[in-house]
Amino acid sequence: MREEYDFSKGKRGTYSRDLKDLHLPVYLDPQVEEYYKKIALKKNKDLSSIINTILQKEMELHNSLM
Repeated sequence: MREEYDFSKGKRGTYSRDLKDLHLPVYLDPQVEEYYKKIALKKNKDLSSIINTILQKEMELHNSLM
């Protein structure tokens, strides 16, 4: 390593991004993933949209019980 580094021409924030744009991965159990992959294939949709639809319905159900 060098004794000193010159950051005088550096630009602050060039490689950072806002945390609201960060999407964390969600890992499904293999059995759950396989089950919903089959449903997605039958409906000609991607797995992500199927899981999102299910979770939205779950949120609606939860909110209706409150």
